[in-house]
Amino acid sequence: MSSDRAPTRRVDRIAFLSSGTPEADAAVARLAARHGAYEPEQADLIVALGGDGLMLQTLHRFMGSSKPVYGMNRGSVGFLMNEYAEEGLIERLRAAQSSTIHPLIMRAVGADGATSESRAINEASLLRSSYQAAKMRISVNGAVRLAELVADGVLVATPAGSTAYNLSVNGPILPLGAPLMALTPISAFRPRRWRGALLPDTAIVSIDILEPEKRPVNAVADHTEIRNVRRVDVSMDHETGLVLLHDPGHSLDERILREQFGS
Repeated sequence: MSSDRAPTRRVDRIAFLSSGTPEADAAVARLAARHGAYEPEQADLIVALGGDGLMLQTLHRFMGSSKPVYGMNRGSVGFLMNEYAEEGLIERLRAAQSSTIHPLIMRAVGADGATSESRAINEASLLRSSYQAAKMRISVNGAVRLAELVADGVLVATPAGSTAYNLSVNGPILPLGAPLMALTPISAFRPRRWRGALLPDTAIVSIDILEPEKRPVNAVADHTEIRNVRRVDVSMDHETGLVLLHDPGHSLDERILREQFGS
C-alpha cells in the first residue's frame, strides 16, 4: 500500500456511478448536469455514489486499470466513502489523497477437480455449508501449520479488509501499510483457543478441506462464491494496484487507525 497527495491530478473527465438507489441516482443526475459525464473507460477518474458495496463492485470492475475511484456516501456505513457534498467537488478531487491497495488471489479446487481463480479486496473466506462444523488443514508456504481446525470457517483478510468481516469475528485490525495478512478462524471449536495468525503478505496460505462430503465448505472472495471446494490457496496479488481517493484527513489508513481506538 502507498499513500500520497496528488494536487495535479487530472479531473477534466469524470464518470459518475450510482448504486441504484433513488438518492444515489438523483445525486448522479445533478452532478452530471453540473460537471458533465463520461463513460468510465474514457474518464480520468470515477466518482461512485452509494455505499461500501458499490465501492467494492467498482474496484472489481476496473481492477488492473489503475483508474482512481472517489466514493461519496449515499449508502449506510460508507467506511470506504467520503462524505457526500455536491459543492466544491473539483477542488476535493484535486486535493484528495490516494491509497493504493492490493487484492488477494483465491484459487479454489472444486469437487470435480477444476480450479477457479477469483480476487478479493476485503477477504477470502471458507464457510461451512451444512449443519456440521468444517474440518480443515492449514498450510503456509507448503508447511502444515495446523493439522486440523474444526470451525464454522476461516478467512484471510487484507489490511484494507481487516475492519470488515475479519473484525466481526474478532480478528486483528491491520494498519493499511502493514505488509501482512490476517488469518482468522470463524467460531473455532478445536483448537478452542486458537485466535489465528498474522502472516507476511508474501505467504501462500493453503487450506485443505477434510471430510468434504460429510462437511461441505464453500469459498467466498468478496462477492464470488465457489461451492463444495476441496482446497483453496490464497496469496496477495502485488501486481494489481487499486487506487482509492479520500479527502485530506480522512484517508483510508487514517480511518483504520481510528477504528483501533474506537473512534
